[in-house]
Amino acid sequence: MTPLPLALACVWLGMVVAIAVEAPLKFRAPGITLPLGLGIGRLVFRALNASEIVLATATATTFALAPRPLAATEARAALIIDGVTPPKSRAHLAYIALEGAKVLMLVTFGIVLMLAG
Repeated sequence: MTPLPLALACVWLGMVVAIAVEAPLKFRAPGITLPLGLGIGRLVFRALNASEIVLATATATTFALAPRPLAATEARAALIIDGVTPPKSRAHLAYIALEGAKVLMLVTFGIVLMLAG
């Protein structure tokens, strides 16, 4: 596996953590008023969001273009189809949990868009 997806994730995580630390601290700086702090925050978060779009696109592209080895669930299915009983695995439960999280995210996204609309 190429180290690019890991690097992208680490950069993205570092940016989010840095902003999370910076956001409340700027209001404690001498001379920073609430309107000034909010103005700075708006600029910083706009830049973060633009960077996140680039990082999300780059991450999705690396995954889309990366060669795919046979996934564990596919290998397990192939064994069962061939009549072999594979060892127990929780991979399917993890897949179900991730699919559930995706459904919840998409429903939330849809609701937010409808309410904004």
